[in-house]
Amino acid sequence: MARLTSLKYSAAILILLYALTFSFSVSARPATFLQDFKVSWSDSHIKQIDGGRAIQLILDQNSGCGFASKSKYLFGRVSMKIKLVPGDSAGTVTAFYMNSDTDNVRDELDFEFLGNRSGQPYTVQTSVYVHGKGDKEQRVNLWFDPSADFHTYTILWNHYHAVFYVDAVPIRVYKNNEAKGIPFPKFQPMGVYSTLWEADDWATRGGLEKINWSKSPFYAYYKDFDIEGCAMPGPANCASNPRNWWEGANYQQLSAAEARQYRWVRMNHMIYDYCTDKSRNPVTPPECVAGI
Repeated sequence: MARLTSLKYSAAILILLYALTFSFSVSARPATFLQDFKVSWSDSHIKQIDGGRAIQLILDQNSGCGFASKSKYLFGRVSMKIKLVPGDSAGTVTAFYMNSDTDNVRDELDFEFLGNRSGQPYTVQTSVYVHGKGDKEQRVNLWFDPSADFHTYTILWNHYHAVFYVDAVPIRVYKNNEAKGIPFPKFQPMGVYSTLWEADDWATRGGLEKINWSKSPFYAYYKDFDIEGCAMPGPANCASNPRNWWEGANYQQLSAAEARQYRWVRMNHMIYDYCTDKSRNPVTPPECVAGI
């Protein structure tokens, strides 16, 4: 009996240690805002709703606002549901992105939602920075009104690629082509950030449409905060663990259905691609010809 009790005790200790280790790497979500995030800019312009399960971001003539994750992550998936600024939102930018916050060598995966005049499509710009090198913008006109309801925006980042999703539809893929000499973000952990701010010098029609402050304050709403990844600092082997679900076979490349969706977006809704902008890139950048 004593031996059985000892075995049960040992098993319990092992389970507890496993759970503690796992908790550093993967977080079961969705979470409340304050579980994973903190206000990083203008506390007075971020309001918690429904016990912190949702938040409201506010932009007025006094300030925009922003929030950031409490931890940085090296690989994983981050998503949240966002309802964007409605009506005449020209000159506003709502951003949701990952960033290593390392100045000249920063890595970044970036959604930027560019406001519009009422009745025009909402444009989402995606950007990728690798080891401090950016200038990789693509723009897609969304095929729905993102201010009428919440929609899910997701960044999947693993050793194989970084994929930007809108409601589970892939709109951007940046593949790991290090074997071809193309840099890929894999060494620096990145935090998760979001901001609502005024950028009417470039955001809408290249800055031709200015913000209409008589329509302010402007509001964007967030909920269902979901981060699953390797939190840093944490177990040293987490980021390289092939058993992490986001490194699994189903996530190493787009499925056949996702590839069809990706082509549909690019054929019907893409309005700008740095890869084909010969005024900026007379020679096609190497990552653009490497495929998805």
